[in-house]
Amino acid sequence: MSSSDHRRSRLNASGSNMSGFSPSSRVSFVLNTSAESDPSIEDTRKVSFLLDASTDRHHSSNTLFAFNTTGPRAIDPLEMNTISRHSRESFRTPKQEHDNASSSFVSFAISHSSGAQGSREFQITPKSRTNITSSFASFSKTGLDSDKKEREMAFVHRLAPRRASSKVSPVSDQIQKRIEGFYLSKEKLLQVKDAMLAAMERCLKQKVKEGNSLLMLPTYVCAMPDDTERGDFLGLELYYNQAKVLLLQLTDNLEEPEILKKKSFPLPEKVMSGNGEQVFEFLAQCLATFLSGLNINTKFFPLGFSFPFPCEHTSLSQCKLIRWSMNCRWPGMEEHDVAQMLQIAINQYCKDYQIEVLAIVNNTVGILLSCSSETEPCDIGLLLDFGTNCCYMEETQRIVGMGDDAGRMCLNVEWGSFGNSAEMDDLLTEFDLIMDKQSTDQGKHRFEKLVGSKHLCELVRVTLANLAEKGELFNGVLTPTLLTKGNLELQDIVEIIDDKVGLAKAKNFLLRLGLVASNQDCFQVQQICQAVFTRSANLCAAGLAGLLTHIRTVQGLSTLKTFVAVDGELFESQTQYREILQQILKSLVPECTVHFVLSENGSGYGAALAAAVAMRLRGQQKGMAQILAPFQLSMVDLERLQSLMRQEMEKGLGKETHDTSIVRMLPTYVRHLPDGTERGDFLALDLGGTNFRVLLVQVQSKEEGGVHMTSEIYTVPLEIAQSDAEKLFGHIVSCMVDFHNKHNILGRGLPLGFTFSFPCHQVSLDKGILLRWTKGFSAEGCVGEDAVALLKEAMQRTPDVDIDVVAIVNDTVGTMMSCAYGDPKCEVGLIVGTGCNACYMEEMRNIGTVEGDEGRMCVNMEWGAFGDDGCLEHYMTSFDKKVDAHSINAGQQRYEKLISGMYLGEIVRYILLELASHNIIFKGRESSILNTKDIFPTKFLSSVEDFSKKLHDTVAQLAPNCTVKFLLSEDGSGKGAALIAAVAAHT
Repeated sequence: MSSSDHRRSRLNASGSNMSGFSPSSRVSFVLNTSAESDPSIEDTRKVSFLLDASTDRHHSSNTLFAFNTTGPRAIDPLEMNTISRHSRESFRTPKQEHDNASSSFVSFAISHSSGAQGSREFQITPKSRTNITSSFASFSKTGLDSDKKEREMAFVHRLAPRRASSKVSPVSDQIQKRIEGFYLSKEKLLQVKDAMLAAMERCLKQKVKEGNSLLMLPTYVCAMPDDTERGDFLGLELYYNQAKVLLLQLTDNLEEPEILKKKSFPLPEKVMSGNGEQVFEFLAQCLATFLSGLNINTKFFPLGFSFPFPCEHTSLSQCKLIRWSMNCRWPGMEEHDVAQMLQIAINQYCKDYQIEVLAIVNNTVGILLSCSSETEPCDIGLLLDFGTNCCYMEETQRIVGMGDDAGRMCLNVEWGSFGNSAEMDDLLTEFDLIMDKQSTDQGKHRFEKLVGSKHLCELVRVTLANLAEKGELFNGVLTPTLLTKGNLELQDIVEIIDDKVGLAKAKNFLLRLGLVASNQDCFQVQQICQAVFTRSANLCAAGLAGLLTHIRTVQGLSTLKTFVAVDGELFESQTQYREILQQILKSLVPECTVHFVLSENGSGYGAALAAAVAMRLRGQQKGMAQILAPFQLSMVDLERLQSLMRQEMEKGLGKETHDTSIVRMLPTYVRHLPDGTERGDFLALDLGGTNFRVLLVQVQSKEEGGVHMTSEIYTVPLEIAQSDAEKLFGHIVSCMVDFHNKHNILGRGLPLGFTFSFPCHQVSLDKGILLRWTKGFSAEGCVGEDAVALLKEAMQRTPDVDIDVVAIVNDTVGTMMSCAYGDPKCEVGLIVGTGCNACYMEEMRNIGTVEGDEGRMCVNMEWGAFGDDGCLEHYMTSFDKKVDAHSINAGQQRYEKLISGMYLGEIVRYILLELASHNIIFKGRESSILNTKDIFPTKFLSSVEDFSKKLHDTVAQLAPNCTVKFLLSEDGSGKGAALIAAVAAHT
């Protein structure tokens, strides 16, 4: 068969397959060729087909379909009125015997090359998108009844594609069965959501990511722009085929444009096929070219680099490439620092400027940064483009390897590889497997191959080629262009699935591929495109639903409202993709409300903002370091403090020097630690602040359960704490009576240990003279009096109270005793709470204020007053001095004011006010709340910082020859006071 015969055969086959024609229709073809361009260049022919589809010889309708590729524009239907009479004659049908006939004309361009002399073979040649224009027009000629005067009327209208008639099955059962795998049920999407969630949470717990389909890479992006960034910044973005540079200028004048200039640089073929060093040299040259074209005097530019490949970061500006993606393979970069390679190239090619690479970010992170604002604080960055990926803000302490630091960090999920561990194998169609087999990374990037636009287009092409090869499309016709990768673009799919012009676009597209398609072919192509397109959006929504569920769960919320920054041609291509995303998300995670924010300036803009944020943080850290520098104590400072404390301790223990010592070193008359043989029921009263406890402590053998406690907490109102002795101790006794009544122990006369957490001079175990009030107490008539005697007097004023006070102890002593019951080696007590103090077991021979040299006794140091003589002036900052000046005991308890929770909150508040005044925090804004005294409680500060670890580490440094074990007193000093009473009763 000749080529012309073959072509004729193909066209006849196509014509016979057109829906809507009766089997008895008579079809004839008339071929008219006329040259319309210079034959020496290209011979463009017009082929006209006359289709006589008459079923009723009494009516006629002549229709001309014209397809033109000879000019740069489509033929307007109105221009068809000017078709020459000669042309109209050429389309005239053979003379009809009856007045009414029906016929159609089809005209479209055929070109052939005149390169070979004498060659007359014609071939339908597909044109590129930019060179082809098309127009469909219809001319109708109607014949009326023979007894009326024949009238002709020309109607010109553009043919709009329409859905196939319901009487005809537009998608064959065979094709429907082949593509049904593209349609995913809600159940399947929920499975994808759950699998994505499980993969994320599993990966968050694994430091080594091998075996996990997700990477969840830390980016060290921990802060978003806050509109206080100022200066000129460069943004550099690398894509698989181009580089983009922009200059971002941030000033106090928010009305000025931020982006002064931006420019794109296509990657030359030499660079695309080169190595990593050549790529970075090209990027540096782009920067130099860009800056040389600017009229700007600035020489220093912080730079942010959007690098769209997975990297392992060790800081914001330090990372190593893990692997290439997007068909990019530039050798020589593996295991090399990306920022360092770029910086070296910049230093070589941009010598006229000082450019510092401050931030390397993934393109999804750049998208997130480019969209986040106070009004729309984005927590997720989403890329729906050539490939797909996402990032999100995660709690830092949940990221393995990041420690327990508070705050958040952006994680690069790298979800394109989701499914590499077979999570999605049951969703893959035969066409997915064919496409994967033809890819350069078989079995990898499963999720990206189902969602990204590059693979979406390739999947449609593979599907069409496979169906055509099986004879289910295009009458089994295959063309080289259909079999060639990259001949289908996302815009083709978007146009084909359009409800209004989709079928016409499908016909144009298929013609471009060299295919003459029937209406049914066009409709089936449209349905295939729609199915693949919809699946992409559905799977993206399912993956996003898994991420949203994770965020909501971690935050402990029943509902979540968040903003998602998004960029990429899939999201921008058609509203249908966005609508599917929203609809499926609402179905899969109805408890989450998602607002998408389109990135208008792209990831290069976000990278420049990352550099701006890095500069802001650098400046803030520098300013903060200057303000906090006085709080930084060197080892020399600590050793000097250690020596001063030891000198004051020795003075306090000495008989002659005791009265002049500021560290009082008070004997407690507690001579023995519990040994585990104590038994019985005991009471404890624990007074040390605005709250106090009354306890019933039952001491039994360890076999019987050890120590069992029952307690009640009571408050001491401020007006009582600052009243007088009678009201204060009367209130305490009334609370004790309430406790006795609640627990049915009234009248039992149980021994009581009294924890009295104020400086006392003890003359015996059950007698302590109050030296001064601390912790906000100032009740009159108490200083210089025996606290036990004041308590007993209050009991005498209250009937039916029978309590035997056998010991008065400091809270530090009670703390030591409570821990010593479990570990007899515990010989030091330390209180670091509202106040601060310490006690320890001292040899009697070293205590000059008590007679006797045998045995040991617990000494209450009362070290809170250390420094009241001015020896700590070197250690006090301006903030410490402010706190001291505004306290009720200015100039006293200076050491305690540097340590205890009662004062630390105020120190922090003054520091925050200073930082805000220097625009370091809160955008320089002070609040009325921050100006409120005592807004930071001890509990808040202890939750922010790990005090115990720092304490343990510092002690180990200052006392390297001592092995120190810290025991937490979970039951407090009240239990210790009862145990002292138990020891006293036992001995």
